[in-house]
Amino acid sequence: MDFEALRAREAAHFLPVVNRHPLALVEGRGARVRDSEGREYVDLTSGWGVTSIGHCHPALVEALHEQAGTLMQTTNLFYTLPQLDLIDRLAALSPAGLTRSFLTNCGTEAVEGALKLASRATGRAGFVATLGAFHGRTLGALAINGSEKHREPYAALLHEARHVPFGDLAAMREAVDDSTAAVIVEPIQGESGVNVPPDGYLAGLRELCDEKGCLFIADEVQTGIGRTGRLFAVEHEGVTPDVMTLGKGLGGGFPVAAFLTTEAVADTVQIGDHGTTFGGNPLGCCAADTVLRVVEEEKLVARSEELGGRLHAHLQAFADAHPERVSGARGRGLFQGLPLRDAERAGALALRAIEAGVLVNLAAGTVLRVFPALNIPEDDLFPALDRVLALIAD
Repeated sequence: MDFEALRAREAAHFLPVVNRHPLALVEGRGARVRDSEGREYVDLTSGWGVTSIGHCHPALVEALHEQAGTLMQTTNLFYTLPQLDLIDRLAALSPAGLTRSFLTNCGTEAVEGALKLASRATGRAGFVATLGAFHGRTLGALAINGSEKHREPYAALLHEARHVPFGDLAAMREAVDDSTAAVIVEPIQGESGVNVPPDGYLAGLRELCDEKGCLFIADEVQTGIGRTGRLFAVEHEGVTPDVMTLGKGLGGGFPVAAFLTTEAVADTVQIGDHGTTFGGNPLGCCAADTVLRVVEEEKLVARSEELGGRLHAHLQAFADAHPERVSGARGRGLFQGLPLRDAERAGALALRAIEAGVLVNLAAGTVLRVFPALNIPEDDLFPALDRVLALIAD
């Protein structure tokens, strides 16, 4: 397959909003992908945290194949067994009290639903989010994003939200008032560089929201499904939010997402308050239910914690040996970040890594974000990572 011919087809018809890397991927298995010219790469991004159980996990492929031959779509006016199986499993696995769910197609849709739900439940319209946050690119989610560059072009369309520094409980306390419908945070910020909050931050937010009568929304689209060494990152502090959003790794590569809430919040909605044509379709529900089953059967949450601990130590050892190149590692589980000191070198790293046979991602432009499949073989993870670290050290 001629790559330049493929690139010309994309350039002729695709809306130019993506700065693509110069390769076309045609196949994936486990932690590896192959391009149109037959070259193989180790994927240390898991498709940006999506292929949580690896590319084309056999159990997921088999389940989707069977479901596709049985029932792919119907309206949400009807019950389907895959949807019932998924909502049962989500209720059983989620933090205590999050027993009601709504199924969507992507994380941004889940965030939009969470915002609507918070406003409906409280009768308020204000939201407080954090600087550096990323919650999606649709209008509601865009309004709470913590990056001015994302919001500014669409400012005239956006509902106003307040933004405070991530991890700063005092600033959050000053921002939340009786107009606040909800506080929304990522338990660990992803797009702005794998930022881990101080211990007690999430518990403090829970206490503040209870005090002010607003909801606490945990955006677990990136941190959920075992990524941080817990099935959900809020479990590191034993916190139950009022609403929790899921996406990315939930479908293992298939587009499916959800937001979950409590019985008390669910009691505030009425028929017709929210809806979707494709959300909760049989294929998506089958994918998510299969992923959750594989994560449980293969003990991938515990593996994320154990392997992630060694990954963190490996990155920190490199940082200690090369303080002129990077600062200390940060993250939890298989969600790790390594900040590079030189922005120009960081900007070139992804393309240099491709030449070395590794796919990587730079969050916030300068932070190497390592978030592979939860079941990545060690003999893929560490040799590939060392090739990337050698490029940084060079």
